[in-house]
Amino acid sequence: MTRLSVNINKFATLRNARGGNNPDVVKTALDCERFGAQGITVHPRPDERHIRYNDVIELKKVISTEFNIEGYPDDRYMELVQKTKPAQATLVPDGPHVLTSNAGWDTVSHYSFLQEIVTELKNQGVRASIFVDPDPKMVEMAAKMGADRVELYTESYATAYLADKEKAIAPFKEAAKAAHEAGIGINAGHDLDLDNLAYLAKEISEIDEVSIGHALVCDAIYLGLENTIQMYLKQLQV
Repeated sequence: MTRLSVNINKFATLRNARGGNNPDVVKTALDCERFGAQGITVHPRPDERHIRYNDVIELKKVISTEFNIEGYPDDRYMELVQKTKPAQATLVPDGPHVLTSNAGWDTVSHYSFLQEIVTELKNQGVRASIFVDPDPKMVEMAAKMGADRVELYTESYATAYLADKEKAIAPFKEAAKAAHEAGIGINAGHDLDLDNLAYLAKEISEIDEVSIGHALVCDAIYLGLENTIQMYLKQLQV
């Protein structure tokens, strides 16, 4: 079954809006685990507008499920990964001023750069995942450079889902097929929610993990965090 990793960035955004430590992101992560989440994802950014680098260090001390740190692999990110040794590092091409992830890596033009980073991560015993668009070529090159997984950027799927779900998922099925044939794992994330998640998981059963933050946190406001996590887990039981 596809595993659920909860991205807790938005809880940190709420905390930072008032200062102090409410909500407590460490307690939130532990609660997510207690309520059934099988992983915790964070995406620290250089301006620390949500998750702070120190949060990552404190989270690593207590998280018992899989810890996934997303980010652009600059020196500070790589130092943080080396210090905390998460289960997984997900490399995204976001620059420092990007509001949220909006594209996958071009693994052809950035091949040498990413290969060096992937090798370093694997030497540290950290699973390397590359954030890519649903393009078989991008997947194939990620596998060639030694990545353990790709994370398929699912915004286009989520956007087109209501109009034509079969058309929306078609390129993702092709990308998943390429990953399967290349022998690497598949993650997925961005704009997944209670409306579109079950169909994705049913149609691409090879997905190892989905990372969900914004929609899950919004749902939790209305439904409660424990109930929301259980509802997302139910969508994955296909």
